[in-house]
Amino acid sequence: MNTRRRLTGKVFSNKMDKTVIVEVSRSYRHRLYQKVVHSRRKYMAHDELNCEVGDQVRIVESRPISRHKRWVVEEILRSGHHSTGEEMETVP
Repeated sequence: MNTRRRLTGKVFSNKMDKTVIVEVSRSYRHRLYQKVVHSRRKYMAHDELNCEVGDQVRIVESRPISRHKRWVVEEILRSGHHSTGEEMETVP
């Protein structure tokens, strides 16, 4: 196993070509106030797997690919298909 960092997050945007923005959330307890703090961070990652918005993915640290990209999508853990309102029929 190599020493590259791996993070798990949700695909936030896929509007760029071969690039996705992955939002990584983490919760931790504040050392002094003991309150649970939720933090989010967005990473730009190189995408060869054609991820969709809402997919749960694992990203791995890599060499700098461009000015902002230092991560690569390693695998899609869970597909996040969003249901639209068209599939549900409304009953009067």
